[in-house]
Amino acid sequence: MAAELAAVRAEVEAAIARVLDGGVFINGPEVAAFERELAAATGAARAVGTGSGTDALLAILMALEVGPGDEVVTTPFTFFATAGGPARLGARVVFADIDDATLCLDPRAALAACGDRTRGVITVHLFGQPCPAPPVACPVIEDAAQALGAPLGGRAAALSFFPTKNVGALGDAGAVVTSDPALADRIALLRSHGARPKYHHVAIGGNFRLDELQAAVLRAKLGHLAAWTAARRAHADRYRALFAAARVPPELRLPPAHAAHVYHQFVIRAPRRDALREHLAAAGVGTEVYYPAPLHLQPCFASLGYRAGSLPVSERACREVLALPIHPALPAAAQAHVVDAIARFYA
Repeated sequence: MAAELAAVRAEVEAAIARVLDGGVFINGPEVAAFERELAAATGAARAVGTGSGTDALLAILMALEVGPGDEVVTTPFTFFATAGGPARLGARVVFADIDDATLCLDPRAALAACGDRTRGVITVHLFGQPCPAPPVACPVIEDAAQALGAPLGGRAAALSFFPTKNVGALGDAGAVVTSDPALADRIALLRSHGARPKYHHVAIGGNFRLDELQAAVLRAKLGHLAAWTAARRAHADRYRALFAAARVPPELRLPPAHAAHVYHQFVIRAPRRDALREHLAAAGVGTEVYYPAPLHLQPCFASLGYRAGSLPVSERACREVLALPIHPALPAAAQAHVVDAIARFYA
């Protein structure tokens, strides 16, 4: 992140100074301007800033009145907030398995998991890979926390601007983008404790606001998104070329090429993953495992009744996935070192 920030530091510092000089830190002009610019960048009619990607997802579910007695279908191979949101509202989370190639929610499995009480399906554009929407009658909610810049087409999409995302704030921040004006208005109401006007509460919401400082920082960075996305895609192409030339086992799998992938992460599936990760760490290569355990086997969801083997594709992915460096400032030589170290491990 430091190298990426260095390229835009002057713009970020100017944005912060603008907020300090203006003296407005909540519900001010920076948030309003960022919402307009984000809507234009994503092709949505409206954007509503929130305090985090988790808040964005929770606000969408609240606006759709998801609650006790309802079911929400989603993937177990994702960050916790995807399932934590509906669970916090008292809904039952129904997990459906993932596609073995994309690692995204399998549309056929999602459709099969829907029932009479299903109030929504949450798809996840995992690692920046667009997830196809299942052919369901209920609302499709997109967890696009890792996919800013990818095409969006559901009822509403939750975005995250966590510092390591493709456009990152200097702390937590998020947004909802939607082309449903009534839904956007409801989310804007709920993010400020359901108050309209101030101190007159027409709904029970929460404090899901995006603050002015983060909005200003994000405005400074948003204009660089296209260039950063192009760099990530170029890095992905280079990885593929390097791996094609390297001697690695055929069981080592690269993420499928997709024209709309924005490569928040470049995730391979590797035999002897944990040993490979140790080998790469010794070679000075930073890696991460997203995610080491599927959500349906997490202790907090034990009451749902899932067991090991319930969703085998997700469980296998957790044993194999390994994220390699892919940030926009990554030098070509660093990528060559990564692939060479992997080839040496399997030699």
